[in-house]
Amino acid sequence: MKIPAATLGNATGILAVAVVVIAALLSYFDDPNSVKYTSMAGDMKNLEENFRQQNKSCFILGASGESGKMLLRELLERNIFSKITLIGRRRLDFEDNAHENLLQEVVDFEKLEDYAAAFQGHDVGYCCLGTTKAKAGTEGFIRVDHDYVLKSAELAKAGRCSQFHLESSRGADKNSNFLYLKVKGQVEAEIEALGFDRFAIYRPGVLLVDRQESRPAEWVARKFFGAFSAVCSTSMSIPIHAVAKAMASNALLQPETKTEILENKDIASLGRSAGK
Repeated sequence: MKIPAATLGNATGILAVAVVVIAALLSYFDDPNSVKYTSMAGDMKNLEENFRQQNKSCFILGASGESGKMLLRELLERNIFSKITLIGRRRLDFEDNAHENLLQEVVDFEKLEDYAAAFQGHDVGYCCLGTTKAKAGTEGFIRVDHDYVLKSAELAKAGRCSQFHLESSRGADKNSNFLYLKVKGQVEAEIEALGFDRFAIYRPGVLLVDRQESRPAEWVARKFFGAFSAVCSTSMSIPIHAVAKAMASNALLQPETKTEILENKDIASLGRSAGK
């Protein structure tokens, strides 16, 4: 059946208007422009060199996930830590030589107290642990995103870790009516109460990455926000590599407060400061 040109024209016009309206709405709800990290690109190399000379060590929780894998790659490329330890439920296999000097600690997250030694002697801790209710069920989600994360932070603090960097979520709020955001907000507050010398919370929007495990709704959301991020800035999404760059770069900085929250725009800005 042949569709009249007038009909096609009208449909195209409606679609164009819809795109403009949606873009305007996203812009309205966008985070304020972050100016905190915009002038740091020139200083980053010096910061890296100074930090490298301090021979600090770190651990990564969740290195088998998309965020953790990208963070590990970023840290290895920039070589800012003298030692990197992966803490997880299984050993990870790597094909290239860049991972030869990594240490791996295999733990049972249901009995983390028995593995306290794995959390000792690190200067910086990175936590990218997380699952979803769809994948693990309600109880499983709470166990991973709250219980495992909090217990890991407690052991890290007891092991004299001074910095803890937590990948959370946009909209995290301990008083939220939505379980996902409530759990994220609760664990943020409880880790803050532990009193790390420095606690950084990252609240990215939709992570733009092609996951190995992906549900149709997630795939549609990533494609939708990916298309908009290509033409306009939005606090609703962010490339996953930008999150990794920001988490790596932020460890080099000296914030004014012990606890800092980086919203999506802050993460994107700090990620850009690290360069390509």
